[in-house]
Amino acid sequence: MAQVVRVHGTCVARGGAGVLLLGPAGAGKSDLALRLLSRGFDLVADDQVLIEDGVARSPASLAGLLEVRGVGIVRLAYVAAARLALGVELGPPERLPDRRRHQELGLPLVRVSPDAGSAPECVSIALDCALGIVPQVAGAFAP
Repeated sequence: MAQVVRVHGTCVARGGAGVLLLGPAGAGKSDLALRLLSRGFDLVADDQVLIEDGVARSPASLAGLLEVRGVGIVRLAYVAAARLALGVELGPPERLPDRRRHQELGLPLVRVSPDAGSAPECVSIALDCALGIVPQVAGAFAP
C-alpha cells in the first residue's frame, strides 16, 4: 500500500492534470486558486492536500471548501482527485529558472508571484510546458 502524504497547500486541475500550489499560510494559495477557477480550472483541495501515488485529493472534511478572503469559507464544485503534473511555489520568480523538482514528490516545480496580475496565466502556461503541450527554449522546462 502506498504512503499517503499530507501537504499544506491547495490543488487545482485542468483536464485532469493537477497543479499543487505551495507556500506558507497567507501566501495567496486560495486566492490564486480562485482566479484559476475563473479560468477553467477545477478545485481539488484547499488548505490540505492528500497525495498518494502522485494523485491529489482533499481530506473528506474539507472537500469542496475554499477560503475566500473577505467573504469566508465557501462550498464549491470540485473534482475528487487529479494526477499531479506541476508544483507551484508562491514567491518572487526568477527570470530564467533552472529545472527544479519538489524534493519529496518529484514534481516539476516553478515559482510564481501570487500578486502578479499574470499569475493565473503563468500557472496555466507552466502546466502546458510541464505536459509538453507548449515547447520551451529556455527556462524550467527547456531541454
